[in-house]
Amino acid sequence: MKVEGYLFCLIAVFLAGCAIVYWFLSEDPTGTTALGISVGLGAMIGGYCLLTARRMPPRPCDRPDAEIADGAGDLGHFSPHSYFPFFIAGSGTLVIFGIIYGAWLIIIGLALVILSVIGLVFENLVNHFEVPGETAEQMTPMLERRWTSSWEV
Repeated sequence: MKVEGYLFCLIAVFLAGCAIVYWFLSEDPTGTTALGISVGLGAMIGGYCLLTARRMPPRPCDRPDAEIADGAGDLGHFSPHSYFPFFIAGSGTLVIFGIIYGAWLIIIGLALVILSVIGLVFENLVNHFEVPGETAEQMTPMLERRWTSSWEV
């Protein structure tokens, strides 16, 4: 995380210099404000990465003596495909159209955004605990026996 932190801090320093030069050459408050916000965002992300790097053990890409094989292994679970980002984008479009056409469309769009985000968050948990070949009706008596036997002891 150190490399990423230093990179974002370097971007923040560069944008700070650009903001100062931009202010003196153009005297435009809007562009200077945008550059100032960009400096703050770069510094915030860089600071977070550097603080996180202090609390973590060094990753293979942070060590100069690391081999390629040190980075092998699972990096996490990533969903191979999902339709929910398209639903979120479409719902967000309805919210924006609601600004033009009326509050009723904003309400519908926000409801769809919330449902789409819930679907995106929980899509990997659907049938996660189901055993292949067994239905929920077959599992119910086993679960009841398990709970009653553990509480009766």
